[in-house]
Parts: sequence; C-alpha cells; structure tokens
Amino acid sequence: MFRSAATVDRLITLLGKLPGVGRKSAGRLAFHILKMPIEEATGLADAIREVKEKVGECQVCFNISESSPCYICSDPKRDQSVICVVEEALDVPSIEKVDSFRGLFHVLGGRLSPLDGIGPEDLSIKALLTRVNENDNIKEVIIATNPSVEGEATAVYLSKLIKPMDISVTRIARGIPVGADLEYADVVTLSQALEGRREF
Repeated sequence: MFRSAATVDRLITLLGKLPGVGRKSAGRLAFHILKMPIEEATGLADAIREVKEKVGECQVCFNISESSPCYICSDPKRDQSVICVVEEALDVPSIEKVDSFRGLFHVLGGRLSPLDGIGPEDLSIKALLTRVNENDNIKEVIIATNPSVEGEATAVYLSKLIKPMDISVTRIARGIPVGADLEYADVVTLSQALEGRREF
C-alpha cells in the first residue's frame, strides 16, 4: 500500500510534539513504526487510545488512575498520617520503589513558575490544604518537589501554608542532584533523600 509523504510528515510532526523528541528523533520513530508489523502498530495505536479513554486523575491525590480513589488512597495498609507531595504523577512510581515509604501522595500537577505563568491556582495546592485541614490523621507532609529553583520556591510556599496548621513539614534531603528529576533517580539515592529529610 502506498504511503504518501504527507501522511508520514504528519506522523513525524505529531511525534515531534512529545517531550524530548526533536524532528530527527521523530523521523526515526516514524520510520520505525512504518517497518513494524501491522499488528504491532495497531496495538500501539490502541494502547494510546485506551489510555486516553480509561486513565484519569484520582480525585483525592491527583495521581493518574483508572479509578477514583486510586489504589494508593484506597489501601488501608498505607500510613494515613504521612503525605508525600510531588510535582508530577511520574514522580510517584519513583518514590514507590523505595520500600521504606508506605504513606500517601499528593500530586501538584507542576510547580510554581511565575515566568511561565504558573501560579498557585494552576496547581492542586488548594486541594492539598483542604485535605490536610480536614484530616486529623495527617501528622507530616513530606515535600518532594524537584531540587530546581522552581521546585524549591514551591516547597517554601507550601511550607508557609502548612506549618500554621500544626503539621510537621519536611523536605527530602539533598541526596538528589540539583537540576535532576525524581523520575531518573535511582532507588538508593531516593531512599537516602527520604531518610535524610529535614524539618522545614
């Protein structure tokens, strides 16, 4: 079957919109897809469609989930007294790999960045404050935002809002290099960062 250049170019353009994928990488991916057996390519397309149709946000912690509340929020074995606040849902699996943490999560959906026009109202900060304020079981909030300028600013902002509620606010230790993302941190580094967290 003939594939027009316009069709391939459209695929390259769409793949190029993915984070970290430039035009050259998008081209390589597109031609790899062209070489795939039709079953594999269709399976990939179906998986993308299915994830868009079935996966949403947990209305409690804002993690990605096929149900609400998610499996973490609805697990009675989790430590209900600790909430770990992260920037994005992709940070949750990184911390979940650390067996020593069995608390709950709260996903902000980003970080404060005035230069990019991202303020407190653009994140799930209000929901976090409501959650902490209305739950007497919560004794500690661990702020695990990335160690970037914006991540630090977000951590300081959250600390100022939560501390007056008489809740312990801690920050993960500097086991994670500045400028790195939690997604790429190894288990040992994350474990040390969690164990060495400090009072804010």
